Amino acid sequence: MPLRTPEPIDGAALHALLAVGRRAGLDHIGIAPADVLRRARAALLERRAAGLHDTMQFTYRNPERSTDPSSSVAGARSMIVAARSYVMDEPEPPDTPYGAVARYAWIDHYAPLRAGLREVANTLRAAGHKAVVIADENSMVDREAAWLAGLGWFGKNANLLVPGAGSYFVLGSVITSAVLPPAAAPVEDGCGPCRRCLDNCPTGAIVAEGVVDAARCLAWLLQRPGVFPREHRVALGNRIYGCDSCQTVCPPTVRFERRVTTRAASAEPAQAWVPLLRLLELDDATLLAEHGRFYLADRNPMWLRRNALIALGNSATSAHVHGTYSCGAHEHGEHVRLVLRRYLEHAEPMLRAHAVWAAAQLGLLAMLPAHDNDPLVLDELAAARA
Repeated sequence: MPLRTPEPIDGAALHALLAVGRRAGLDHIGIAPADVLRRARAALLERRAAGLHDTMQFTYRNPERSTDPSSSVAGARSMIVAARSYVMDEPEPPDTPYGAVARYAWIDHYAPLRAGLREVANTLRAAGHKAVVIADENSMVDREAAWLAGLGWFGKNANLLVPGAGSYFVLGSVITSAVLPPAAAPVEDGCGPCRRCLDNCPTGAIVAEGVVDAARCLAWLLQRPGVFPREHRVALGNRIYGCDSCQTVCPPTVRFERRVTTRAASAEPAQAWVPLLRLLELDDATLLAEHGRFYLADRNPMWLRRNALIALGNSATSAHVHGTYSCGAHEHGEHVRLVLRRYLEHAEPMLRAHAVWAAAQLGLLAMLPAHDNDPLVLDELAAARA
C-alpha cells in the first residue's frame, strides 16, 4: 500500500491544530524548528565538564541525543511546545509533623499535559504526519524547546518564565515531520536587575544567573541516592520532595499566582503535605502505592524515608517557617521517640545513620546507641557527639 501523502498545514489548519491543544488543557502553545538545540547542547557539555551536574544523568547522560529532536522522530521538521499551569489552591497542613512537597508534584500534572499533547499528535497523524509526544524525558531539554517556541525567557533561577504568568508550568512537546511556522523570536529577558532567586536559595545553589550547581540544589539532593550532605540538612527544613524557594520569591510568578482565578482541578487531593510519622511507619508496598509517582532512585522507598528522617529532625525549628506544629510538643513527642527508636535499630545502615542525625538534631542524645558496626553510622555518631 502506498504511503499517504501528508496534508499541508496552511493557516486555517494550523489555527485548528493549536485550538485542539488549547481545548485539551494546554495553556500556552508555541512552535519551534526541530533543529539541533545547539545552545542547550553547549551548556550541558560545559556544565558537565565543570561538574555542575553532580551525579545527575537525565539530559546530561547523552547531550547529543537530548538536544536533537530527530533522534526521537526521523525527519522531524517542527516542535509544537506547550506549557500547562500547575497553580493550585494550597490545602491546609495537618496538625502533626509534616513534610513539604514541591508544587509541581502535589498531583501528577504531567498526565494531563501528555493527554493534551496526544490530542495534538493524533490530529497531526490523522493528516499523515509523524508525531511523537515528549515530556519530562531524558530525550529532550524541554525548557530550551519552550524558549525556542517563544513561550518565555530563562529566569536567573534557570526556570522558564512565561510573560505575565511566571514559572509554575510543566512543559512538553510534540515532535513532528510537519512543516510549521516557528515563533518569530525568543521572548526577551524579563528579570531585569532582580536577583531574589539567587539571594533566597537556601544553599546558594544558583551560582550564576541561570546556572545551578546540582550538588547544592535541594530538589536534586532529595532525589539523589546516598547520604544526604550533612552541610545542607538544616537548610532542607521539612522538605521531602522538591524545592520551590527560587519560585516563591520570583515576582512574576508570585503576581500571577495571586491574581489567577482558574486553577488546576483534579479528582485526586493535592498532596502538598505528607505526615512524617505516618510515612515512616508505612511498609514498602504501601509507601510506593501512595508516593510512587515521585522519582525514587531504583524505586527504592529508602530514599523517601531518608528525606523524612531529616525533615523530622528539622521539625522542631520549622514551625516558624512552614506551619502550625512543633515536633517537641507534648502530643507528638512520644510518637516521635517511638519512630526514631525504630529507625535507630533499623537493618539498613543508611536509615540508621540519618536517624542518628535526626535524634541529635532534636536533642535526644540519650537515645543514641553506644556503638554500631557500620562505618556510616559510626561517622554520624561521632559527629553527633562532637
